[in-house]
Amino acid sequence: MGTGEIVGSRFAYTVEAGDTLAGIAARFAVRERTLARENHLPESRRLAAGQQIDIDDRHVVPPAPGEGILINVPQGMLFFFEAGRCVASHPVGLGRRTWQTPVGHFQVERKEEEPVWVVPRSIQEEMRRKGEKVLERVPHCDENPLGEYWIGLSIPGYGIHGTIAPESVYHFQTHGCIRMRPEDVAALYPRIAVGTPVEIVYERVLLGTASDGTIFLEVHPDVYRRSRQQALAIAKLLAANAVITTAVDCDLAAEVAAREDGIARIVSLREP
Repeated sequence: MGTGEIVGSRFAYTVEAGDTLAGIAARFAVRERTLARENHLPESRRLAAGQQIDIDDRHVVPPAPGEGILINVPQGMLFFFEAGRCVASHPVGLGRRTWQTPVGHFQVERKEEEPVWVVPRSIQEEMRRKGEKVLERVPHCDENPLGEYWIGLSIPGYGIHGTIAPESVYHFQTHGCIRMRPEDVAALYPRIAVGTPVEIVYERVLLGTASDGTIFLEVHPDVYRRSRQQALAIAKLLAANAVITTAVDCDLAAEVAAREDGIARIVSLREP
């Protein structure tokens, strides 16, 4: 596996009226606890309009084919490629551990604006077990969990869609579908077509190189418990990129690995 490019940056964000830590975290693809820790805030703290929050939302783009959509489950990110370049990246909400988002090669099979939610039988059964009202169809309305757009995949019942709960993005709470913030899916929807390739991968350890040669390592928790041998994964990644291995600070890499905070961190021997 080669090294990927870096998206995102470090910047100061000015809190707006109504902002919450969870909402800011979902918007910028940063774990809430990481955002709280790096700003010396308790996760329960209410934010004040005008307050400054330091954000680091840098991520490594996984290696991908030249066209289409790539979703990395542990990373909680969707990347869109055109002509071999990553031209857009967005945080996504994904399946819970007991209802996982499938990995594999798919394609866009259907696009629909103002979708009707035809409730799968498996979710109807869950509603029944919980003692909730069992729904079969939900028309387009303020209560429709699909939001304004549905991008159906070639695996039945799964798709990329909007949400009426933006703060749930960048979490693992869905029934396997890929959930996007309303403004993000609105930006992506017109750029894709039926037949667009969609690859869903499970890569929790990523190595990237910025344009100035700075080396980054990004490590995520093993949310689905599929790849627990983290140290081995990092060793293999470095071995596959022997040219840059000698420029990696092993102590910094060990710190990043232990933290598992999902942000691309500098592991170069010297920071430029």
